[in-house]
Amino acid sequence: MSMDVPQIFDRRIVRLHRDRAADQVDHVRPVLEEAAGRLLDRLDDVTRSFGTALDIGGRGVMAPLLRGRGIATAAGDLSPRMCARDGGPAVCMDDEWLPFAPASFDLVVACLSLHWVNDLPGLLAQVRNILVPDGLFLACMPVLPTLAGLRHALMEAETAHQGGISPRVAPFPGLRDCAGLLQRAGFALPVADLDVIHLSYQTPMGLIADLRHAGETNALCQRTRKVTPAALLADALGRLPRDDDGSIAQDLHIAVMTGWAPAPTQPQPLRPGQFTTPLEDALRDSP
Repeated sequence: MSMDVPQIFDRRIVRLHRDRAADQVDHVRPVLEEAAGRLLDRLDDVTRSFGTALDIGGRGVMAPLLRGRGIATAAGDLSPRMCARDGGPAVCMDDEWLPFAPASFDLVVACLSLHWVNDLPGLLAQVRNILVPDGLFLACMPVLPTLAGLRHALMEAETAHQGGISPRVAPFPGLRDCAGLLQRAGFALPVADLDVIHLSYQTPMGLIADLRHAGETNALCQRTRKVTPAALLADALGRLPRDDDGSIAQDLHIAVMTGWAPAPTQPQPLRPGQFTTPLEDALRDSP
């Protein structure tokens, strides 16, 4: 990671939030398992077998699922307490600096763990480096419009109460950004698809509690250090859009990303002008 990379996230606070959430993360385990299941559905579509894997930030959910498939999996997390939850090999690491040799793994998986990384292009390049040729990178991460309702509610309430705003919800990329990041990092056959996990809360505090239990509260470098006034928070939560039954929908939009470490055996795209069927024949055979 270049030291010139803008520091959007306070990595020390990210670690503290995950440490504090380690004893509470089971409260959001159904959401983590749903995301992990959808990610592993993509693995079922792959005919290649995998012997070794690295799970980046799986919060005790992803690594056991990979081991259950017979894949020798090491779990890595920024939080020592999250690492301690894992029942297998685990490495306490800063996932902006992967401490592994080139070609160490057949498979690298990151489930809902990349969105607190400052240098995401740099991390993806490191992932490609630690994969064997024709190794697979499989990840999902939140994308827009995740938490858009909460973001707008907080902005409106803070403007009304304090005449200005401070960053309170992490910025998320768009789906197209994710595909571009895979290409930039040098992955072959990069794909980024959108998936949605539908979440609904009976009360606004249910949403806030889930964010805390997952270690997903504000870790922005430019966050305010002042305690949020109770009146401001109550106003913001009251502005959250509700469905007809009074519930609060806050869908989790995720980009499911796949990319392969380049290998000579992989299919190569045709060069411009290089075709296997003449245009005249294609037109003649069309209905």
